[in-house]
Amino acid sequence: QVQLVESGGGLVQPGGSLRLSCAASISIFSMNSMRWYRQAPGKERDLVAAITRGATTTYADSVKGRFTISRDNAKNTVALQMNILKPEDTAVYYCNALDDGWNAYWGQGTQVTVSS
Repeated sequence: QVQLVESGGGLVQPGGSLRLSCAASISIFSMNSMRWYRQAPGKERDLVAAITRGATTTYADSVKGRFTISRDNAKNTVALQMNILKPEDTAVYYCNALDDGWNAYWGQGTQVTVSS
């Protein structure tokens, strides 16, 4: 069974930084891709960033140049470095793993609040 545990969320002022981490119970190299999603109150869950097995990265337009996704295959962790945070980045952030059969696995989420 795949388990994903997020950490690193919290309250930060606009312009600040946070680093989210996702720890997986399985080898993340076995996954097709690892992803971060976010869901703000009353809104749909949206893809924020993704990194493939081959380390190709993609980002939502709203976070390009501010967020960086990375993976550590040896530690089975995926990180999301978030810089220059804005109030509109406030959401619950979810770690997601997608296997080669297109089965998706989710973490429980971590709250990020950007406010002064």
